[in-house]
Amino acid sequence: MDEDKLAMPEFKVLWSRINAKSVYVVDFDTEDLIQKAIDALNSKLRVSKIHFQVETGTMDAIKSKEELLSGASFIKEEAASYGVTITANSNVKYDLIGKLVDETGLTRKALVAILKGIQPAVFGQFKENPEEFIVKTAALINDEKATTVIEHITYDVLDDHYGTDVFTDPTIKGRLGVNAMKAKKHLYDHIIYDSTGERDFAAELDINTNVAVYVKLPDGFYIATPVGHYNPDWAIAFYEGTVKHIYFVAETKGSMSSLQLRLIEQSKIHCAREHFKAISGDEVVYDVVDSYKSLLEKVMR
Repeated sequence: MDEDKLAMPEFKVLWSRINAKSVYVVDFDTEDLIQKAIDALNSKLRVSKIHFQVETGTMDAIKSKEELLSGASFIKEEAASYGVTITANSNVKYDLIGKLVDETGLTRKALVAILKGIQPAVFGQFKENPEEFIVKTAALINDEKATTVIEHITYDVLDDHYGTDVFTDPTIKGRLGVNAMKAKKHLYDHIIYDSTGERDFAAELDINTNVAVYVKLPDGFYIATPVGHYNPDWAIAFYEGTVKHIYFVAETKGSMSSLQLRLIEQSKIHCAREHFKAISGDEVVYDVVDSYKSLLEKVMR
C-alpha cells in the first residue's frame, strides 16, 4: 500500500464518506413471500431424474498395463441407460428443511409452508434427485426473496466504521500481465483484476488527469444485504472542480442489460444504493458502469 496516497486529502475525505457501516431493515409480509415462492416453484421447478449408464464389451488383447488401466484395450459393444428411484425417508425430509434454511435464510416455519403449498407432483421430484431439488428450490426462493427485498428494504447508519486496516489485510496474489497490472493513481502500486473489463477500466482511471486517487475495494469492505454480503468494486476521488460528483463508488459490469443481471445481483445493487444514500446523502454517488466512458457520463451530470 502507498502511504502517500493513503495520506492524500482527497483519499481521506473519500474514505470518511464511505467507511460508515449500516444495518438493514426489511419490512415485508412473510405470507406474501411464501405465496410468491409457491407460485414460482409450481411454474419453474423442474428436476432431472438420476440415470446411470452401463457399457459392455470385450478385451481381445491386453498389450500393456497402461492400456488396461486407461481402458484403451476395451472395445465397447453395447450401452444402456437406467433410471434410479430414490425413496426419501423422514430423515431426508428433515435435512431438506435444514438445507433450505441454510441456503435461503428463511425460517423453518416459512419453508415448511412453502413446501406444503406446492403441488404434490412438484414436491414429488425431491425423491427423484434430492440434491438438484434442493439447489434449484433454494435458487428460486432466493430470487423471490431478492425481488421482495428491492421493494421493502431501508438502511440505518451505525456508529461503527471500517478502518484503513482493511487495506492491509492479505490480498490475492497476482501475476503481472495475467491478472495484475502496475498502477500510478491506485492506493497500491498494482491492481489485481478479475476480468479484462476491470483491467481496461483501471487503465483509464490511471491516466485520467481528473482522477486524484482510486482503489479496488478489498473483500473485507462489504455491505450487509438479506441476500448475502456485497463488496463494491471501486472507490474513486476526483479533483474538486473537474466533475460534478467528486466521490464515486462504482460497480463494473460487462453488460448493463438488467435482463442479464440475475435478480440477486440486482437486489445487491439496489441495497448498495440505499446504503450509500443512508451514510452519505448526496455526497457519494454509487452506480453501475460498463466502461470509463459511462462513468464520466454519470459524474458530469
